[in-house]
Amino acid sequence: MPLCTSSSLQPHNLMLNSHLQPLTRALFRSKLTTMSNQSTSSSIKSRIRGVVFDMDGTLTVPVIDFPAMYKAILGKDQYFSIIASSPSGIDILHYIEQMTPDNQQKAYQVIADFEKLGMDQLQIMPGAQDLCSFLNSRNIRRGIITRNVKSAVDFFHERFGMSFSPALSREFRPYKPDPAPLLHICSTWGVEPNEVIMIGDSLKDDVACGKRAGAVTCLLDETGRYDSPKYADVEHKPDYKVSSLAQFHSLLESNFDLTP
Repeated sequence: MPLCTSSSLQPHNLMLNSHLQPLTRALFRSKLTTMSNQSTSSSIKSRIRGVVFDMDGTLTVPVIDFPAMYKAILGKDQYFSIIASSPSGIDILHYIEQMTPDNQQKAYQVIADFEKLGMDQLQIMPGAQDLCSFLNSRNIRRGIITRNVKSAVDFFHERFGMSFSPALSREFRPYKPDPAPLLHICSTWGVEPNEVIMIGDSLKDDVACGKRAGAVTCLLDETGRYDSPKYADVEHKPDYKVSSLAQFHSLLESNFDLTP
């Protein structure tokens, strides 16, 4: 996400010749001025006027067994072949679009079955309600971009009494990681993409979507799995990484000018 060293001086090093003292003082004053200017510059916070959330695994506790779902759709051999060549993960909707209509229908039914199971077990992510209350208190807009279906988004709103607008599901085309849904939200809000921060738990979907749109990005990585060396060379890297929504809450307060 987005040192100083100290060393002890020997006594004889403190005995500067008189003709070196003016130069030393001048250099010292120059260094202080540079440090002061850097400090003043770094204290200027970027303005954030809206927060866009992923839903599954970000606002809600992850319950869908994605590897099992992908294997059911692709078959084990193709699943492991894709995983080996794609460190960021599988864009399953992309692969489904390349299938025959009959196979597409079967694949979408597999997804629907897994998502139904996920809805039955739906839980709010720790820290989500406090975070939304905080954003409300600052009049900061909040939206959702998810690759889940609209019925799941509606169910989320109803169960937890939380409101996100716009809340774009996979019925909105093109879906993330294309930047179109995030740019649509920015246009709806009347804000610039760099005044929005996108947070989600996926490099390939959430971070890529945010980066392509020109937004600030934050990766939610609860378990530290993205610390693995295999993610070192991915195309899109987040501006920030947190392990919880509570940490993201602190990040917003400390690092940004939250002005609606």
